[in-house]
Amino acid sequence: MGGVQMQWDLIIIGSGAGGGTLARALSGTGLRVLILERGGFLPQEPQNWSARAVFRDERYRTPDIWRDALTGRSIRPYEYHFVGGKTKLYGSALLRFREKDFESTALPGGDISPAWPFPYTELEPWYQKAEDLYRVHGDPELDPNHPPRSAPLPFGPIPFDDYMSDLAGRLKKAGVRPGVVPLGIDLKRQGGACVFCSTCDGYPCQVLAKSDADTVGVRPALKDGRVEIWTRARVEKLGVSDGNPERIDHIEVDHDGVKKKVFARGFVLSAGAVASAALLLRSSAPGHPQGLGNSSGMVGRNLMFHNHSGVVAIHPFRRNTTRFQKAIALTDFYLGDQQFPHPMGMIQFLGAFPLEHQGLGPLGKYITEHSIQVTCLSEDLPDPENRVLIGKDGMIELAYRHNNERAHGELVKRAKRLLRASGFSVVLSKRIPMPQHAGGHVCGTLGMGLDPRKSVLDSNCRSHDIKNLWVVDSSFLPTSGAVNPSLTIMAQALRVAPRIALEITQN
Repeated sequence: MGGVQMQWDLIIIGSGAGGGTLARALSGTGLRVLILERGGFLPQEPQNWSARAVFRDERYRTPDIWRDALTGRSIRPYEYHFVGGKTKLYGSALLRFREKDFESTALPGGDISPAWPFPYTELEPWYQKAEDLYRVHGDPELDPNHPPRSAPLPFGPIPFDDYMSDLAGRLKKAGVRPGVVPLGIDLKRQGGACVFCSTCDGYPCQVLAKSDADTVGVRPALKDGRVEIWTRARVEKLGVSDGNPERIDHIEVDHDGVKKKVFARGFVLSAGAVASAALLLRSSAPGHPQGLGNSSGMVGRNLMFHNHSGVVAIHPFRRNTTRFQKAIALTDFYLGDQQFPHPMGMIQFLGAFPLEHQGLGPLGKYITEHSIQVTCLSEDLPDPENRVLIGKDGMIELAYRHNNERAHGELVKRAKRLLRASGFSVVLSKRIPMPQHAGGHVCGTLGMGLDPRKSVLDSNCRSHDIKNLWVVDSSFLPTSGAVNPSLTIMAQALRVAPRIALEITQN
């Protein structure tokens, strides 16, 4: 182990939606902050916008292998280790959870979606700050059940092109109210760099116009002079103080092949719902036999994704001419309808996924050019038996079974019916199986709660057990809702930042 490093006020482990936003919020506070990122800065290169490189060759996807604890099968997760984390390749969809998502909600079959430890109104002003910071474009008034807002979005919606305008009109005739996907993009017409390309959703941005946690969070934070980043730094263990098992005083990290022990006054885990839970489970110490922060036995439990199905709607004689089809969002069924008065989720149109790179060759190319692609997202309920584990060989394992399947099935039925009514003659759907496709929208595992016996973190994301440890990534989410989680993670990072700064300053 290398020599002792200088004392930091705070170490943030991970630089994604939570860690990158938190670093930006803490810059200018006078705190000495060190960000540790397992990967490096994602290069700006021609392959950023190459469908072949991104989707077929999987140039940016981690080579890590996890294991399905129930079947023993290997899992290669959809994880990306770069400054900015998974936001480097996300689709920039930045939506708020609904008021109902923060409340206890009864679901079919006797299931319950539990309440958050605070209401929507507590997070609302921080949603607004996150939308301003991440340059969100949209129009909430087009969303039939948008939650209350204290101010408008900073920018209006990105206008539909002719193809998407025509599709929105046909969807209206089919009986729904198409809204727009709120997107975080630095548009050229506002002095930014976006060239409005067709390679945004699922690709890195070659011109850095995507509002990701790297360009919006980390890079501006580094200008402060008291914020530093170590790339290619893999944290292996958290170490508690010999004299006080309720405080972490150091971490063990492999930094570019050199083993180091780094000390700080406070620590933030922002490595993602799986990696953050796994790190705590691996960091057992005297007084913490089940892993750090795990007196409740809940570390790693309540693993959630989303119930997620892909839908491809094909019109064999109408070419899809749009360049930017991640544009329409349908939330008409988010809280249910007359036939099924229970929450179902949202329908979101996606950027064109190049099917020719999925083994379909020329047929795949034809389908891509003559189709629209949609995702159906429904809530995944917290279940203590769905969890992150560490195998005897040290490998990360995921034990997971789907739930809330009836509601999801109803949503997919409605999506297919609407697309057929909108003129698509062939509509196909496929359930995205978890945990085989782990990575996207993964959350839970270190959930917030008021009762330390049933949760890992308090409402400010601080560990119930470890007084100088916070978790600010998708791990803290008590429920998954049915919208993309990124904006909620960013808003919570902004909300807890002044609390963390005060705590570090006073102690």
